[in-house]
Amino acid sequence: MQLVFSDAQYWEDFLPLTFTRPVAAMRCGILTFSERWQKILQNTEVSYFTENYLQDKFKNPEEKESLFLVTNFLPTETVIQQIKDLKQGEALVYEDELIAARINMKDFSLNQIEKMTDIKEELTFFKKPTDLFTYNHLAINFDFELLTEGRVSQELSATNGFLGDKKDLFIEEGAQIEFSTINTKTGRIYIGKNAEVMEGCNLRGPISLGEDSKFNLGSKIYGATTVGPHCKVGGEVNNIIIFGYSSKGHEGFVGNSVIGEWCNFGADTNSSNLKNNYSPVKLWNYRTKAFEDTGLQFAGLIMGDHSKTAINTQLNTGTVIGVASNIFKPGFPPNLVENFSWGGCKDDERFKLDKAYEVAERAMARRKVPLTDDDKAILKYIFNTY
Repeated sequence: MQLVFSDAQYWEDFLPLTFTRPVAAMRCGILTFSERWQKILQNTEVSYFTENYLQDKFKNPEEKESLFLVTNFLPTETVIQQIKDLKQGEALVYEDELIAARINMKDFSLNQIEKMTDIKEELTFFKKPTDLFTYNHLAINFDFELLTEGRVSQELSATNGFLGDKKDLFIEEGAQIEFSTINTKTGRIYIGKNAEVMEGCNLRGPISLGEDSKFNLGSKIYGATTVGPHCKVGGEVNNIIIFGYSSKGHEGFVGNSVIGEWCNFGADTNSSNLKNNYSPVKLWNYRTKAFEDTGLQFAGLIMGDHSKTAINTQLNTGTVIGVASNIFKPGFPPNLVENFSWGGCKDDERFKLDKAYEVAERAMARRKVPLTDDDKAILKYIFNTY
């Protein structure tokens, strides 16, 4: 059966991360929401119900019987079974919002639903960017069990120092860890296929290091941290999520943050995650077009895809950076850096679209990923609309 992953009402709440992807394509824990549900439901026939300008890249639903699903939550075993047991015309509702339905996508309408069942259990729901790092420890734990059940980890090399229980460490095939310290007493650690933890790293779980990614020499990694596939991370990080294909390879601190794909941090880029007066952090909300209180004392950076910082960049607590922005001017940039900013300051000129294509193409070629016409169309839409 076709899985239809719906953005529902959440797409705008996750900007700038969702400028370039549906909600289901975001990463939290070890997996993206889409990957997690494919694994749970043992089904890879996936389509997306998202913004029109994203649909050419992210497959449109076919007109047939489907499981319509809001993906941005962690289900319990009971809820998973309820979803699997849905019959045509039945749906599940959580906090007055539809989260799963068995319907036909031909002449799509929620009027097809004849029976709605309320979920009574409390679920971990991700409703805004800060939820991704706030609840990342729960997502890592969920995915760890999902991915490692019945499997055997590679052995940890004797050159490493280890603290904790070995059952909370899983090392995939081809991964390398030498002369580092690994602590799973504070949370599980997952090292992906062909990933590398270079010498002198200190890892304190929960942590997920994605396929073909690296922790550079002497890195200090505090959980709950997720590094997606094909990334390089160095320096000091604490409770961050990097979706994938991005580099923070040098010294500098980033904490309590979410970073998209194809981003790059210049050497000694630092992002504050705590205000000097210890007050709650405000972040820009694209829906309300205002800075809103997160209720969090620790909140650092939300960065959209293809954005870059120069060496020695300093980022304020609660900074939001849009898509394809280049930050290189001295001093602190504002707490909102617009899409395609050339410099990072308010009222700076815009990064030219054709030049943005060139940079993206070069960066992606280093990971042997092409910049497709669909990718260009998405960037062009963002450039012209936002």
